[in-house]
Amino acid sequence: MSFKILVHMVCFGILLSLAVFRYVATELATDVVVIVGDVKFHLHKFPLLSKSARLQKLIATTTTDEQSDDDEIRIPDIPGGPPAFEICAKFCYGMAVTLNAYNVVAVRCAAEYLEMYESIESGNLVYKMEVFLNSSVLRSWKDSIIVLQTTRSFYPWSEDVKLDVRCLESIALKAAMDPARVDWSYTYNRRKLLPPEMNNNSVPRDWWVEDLAELSIDLFKRVVSTIRRKGGVLPEVIGEALEVYAAKRIPGFMIQNDDNDDEEDVMEQRSLLETLVSMLPSEKQSVSCGFLIKLLKSSVSFECGEEERKELSRRIGEKLEEANVGDLLIRAPEGGETVYDIDIVETLIDEFVTQTEKRDELDCSDDINDSSKANVAKLIDGYLAEISRIETNLSTTKFITIAEKVSTFPRQSHDGVYRAIDMFLKQHPGITKSEKKSSSRLMDCRKLSPEACAHAVQNERLPLRVVVQILFFEQVRATTKPSLPPSGSHGSSRTTTEEECESVTATEETTTTTRDKTSSSEKTKAKGVVMSRIFSKLWTGKDKDGVGDVSSSDTSESPGSVTTVGDKSTPSTRRRRSSS
Repeated sequence: MSFKILVHMVCFGILLSLAVFRYVATELATDVVVIVGDVKFHLHKFPLLSKSARLQKLIATTTTDEQSDDDEIRIPDIPGGPPAFEICAKFCYGMAVTLNAYNVVAVRCAAEYLEMYESIESGNLVYKMEVFLNSSVLRSWKDSIIVLQTTRSFYPWSEDVKLDVRCLESIALKAAMDPARVDWSYTYNRRKLLPPEMNNNSVPRDWWVEDLAELSIDLFKRVVSTIRRKGGVLPEVIGEALEVYAAKRIPGFMIQNDDNDDEEDVMEQRSLLETLVSMLPSEKQSVSCGFLIKLLKSSVSFECGEEERKELSRRIGEKLEEANVGDLLIRAPEGGETVYDIDIVETLIDEFVTQTEKRDELDCSDDINDSSKANVAKLIDGYLAEISRIETNLSTTKFITIAEKVSTFPRQSHDGVYRAIDMFLKQHPGITKSEKKSSSRLMDCRKLSPEACAHAVQNERLPLRVVVQILFFEQVRATTKPSLPPSGSHGSSRTTTEEECESVTATEETTTTTRDKTSSSEKTKAKGVVMSRIFSKLWTGKDKDGVGDVSSSDTSESPGSVTTVGDKSTPSTRRRRSSS
């Protein structure tokens, strides 16, 4: 938007430009040279003195100090430099000048510098500029943003005339306005965030956030602070504005980027990120868990302060159940033992536990807490399976530590735990027998689905004790199902059948231990003998159909199907069963 100011008065001619000289084409000889930077303006005193109090003082001083045909005055520090002074000079000569959102700040500050007030002459340039600002610029959404951006180049003059404050107020007022009243153009390239009662043709409630993403971080912070102070904008919309700004301004924000530029750029991005963290609304639902995790990933990449990381961890812990496995795959800083930062995930789980305990103290709904815990348990099971697959340096201790943090959380089944254990054993074949047993104890065999059981009994990576327990509890479940604890129960209590199973397993493991030094073929044969004895003990006089083949996206290939044949008892085996 442009605006022309034309004042009728005695016109001395036309102001012409030639290289670094500006002069008035007129029959009257010029009598003053105004030097602005490296540009000389050959002008006349009368039109200048009639408008500018500052030029009056400068010319009076120059005339007193030295006599010459053309007095020279220097004003090197005028805001806006030669272009702004040229517009002011044209105004003094009564020429038409064109103003718009891009030059209005420079001209307004230059007029203030030259003291072109109403006290000098009615309808002076300062007054004209204020009329233009109030009637045109500040009524326009995009012009207000342009002017606000321009004010940065003219501090402290723009601040003295309160241009920045007026732009902030104008922008905040429009952002808080009812979207139904928005009738101006705005930038919107995302999926519309509409109130439930609005249709897709309506103005979205976050219509303004993309335009503000063009601002520098300091101006953006001031605008958002003004909007929040004035009220009328939901915290969720403020959160959306922060997310859009981060996506536009932080390199690699959508995908964690380890290729940082030079130190100066890193420091700038770190400062920007820390500012965004400080701007997060306090309301829990104001920002998504995904956005918080992206901020956390970037804070790791840019090595932000501990305070910001703690705040982000706390906020993520409040809503960890909303995360997905990919969110938790956070790259560790270079030089660490692991490629991915596993400690930070452990911290997030601790924060979640702390938050749920606080909710328990406040007598929040048990159903809500149990639902959140179940979702987090499922999330961590998936995370452990994935991190086991891609992180070769994951230690058994760390795997068990993380798994145990959610071991008491309610689960419909332990299939996810089994997948994580299976993937860990598959990708870390070098762990000790003791470590295999320790990791396998994380799983409750009684809470595996039939499909998972079918896969587990054929899984050669599992310790024999675990396989026996699975077979045993499958038999118990088939015969005494009503007496078993519900699948969603917390933890488990030891039963006579479990102790009996472990007794049988221990006996058979002792048998196989004495054969450790035999060949691999002999070990296989021994394992077959052991399994036959176990089946003989478990399934007396019953013919059981085998379970079918099972495959899982997160586990190894199933070796086929397992078929159990009927028990062919002998008198000796019957005597062993009686004695046992």
